[in-house]
Amino acid sequence: MNGVSIARKLVAEALGTAFLLAAVVGSGIMAERLAGGNIGIALLANTIATGAALVVLITIFGPLSGAHFNPAVSLYFALRKEITPGLTLAYVAVQVIGAVLGVYVAHAMFDNAIFEVSQKLREGPELAFSEFVATFGLIATIAGAVRFRPQATPFLVGLYITAAYWFTSSTSFANPAVTIARSLSDSFAGIAPHSAPGFVIAQTLAAVVGYFVCGWLFGRSEAQAAAPEVV
Repeated sequence: MNGVSIARKLVAEALGTAFLLAAVVGSGIMAERLAGGNIGIALLANTIATGAALVVLITIFGPLSGAHFNPAVSLYFALRKEITPGLTLAYVAVQVIGAVLGVYVAHAMFDNAIFEVSQKLREGPELAFSEFVATFGLIATIAGAVRFRPQATPFLVGLYITAAYWFTSSTSFANPAVTIARSLSDSFAGIAPHSAPGFVIAQTLAAVVGYFVCGWLFGRSEAQAAAPEVV
């Protein structure tokens, strides 16, 4: 990928994922404190902060690492053979580490206990299915953006996640690293560790299904591949 060293790619993935979780959890804590018990207002504030952060982080780190910040996205690109299995595993490792550190940073900024375990249950087949839908939609957004409007990818991903917070019953975690890290925050954004595996399984399955569906849907025909592109 564009001559960037592996070390710089990994640091970009770790930093980007850390800032993403700091935005998700930090804005959740702030929103809960200021919303006066109004969950809708708290979720709206959490949504806006997360979507905005994604636009910025993908824009600045995308040229370095691709700005995955998400094991499901890394799995998708690994299946496309755009990153090697070894680099995929390294990405996943630093994404999870960065996500956890981002949660701890958010806790420190708001004077919460650094080490927590969430008590917020998010269970049931409807929530697991919601995570499948949310993650599949994210993969489709990325696949379509990369195929047709690569420069718009940061905005499309940020807008999709902003919308998916509201049209999915799970509020669109759509990211195994985010799910794991949010289980370590007993805040508005948290998820109980007992609830996390169902989310992670659904997210991973969606990435695999997304690879096959989007590969067919957004793939170029032989005639298209042979013809010069018109800009």
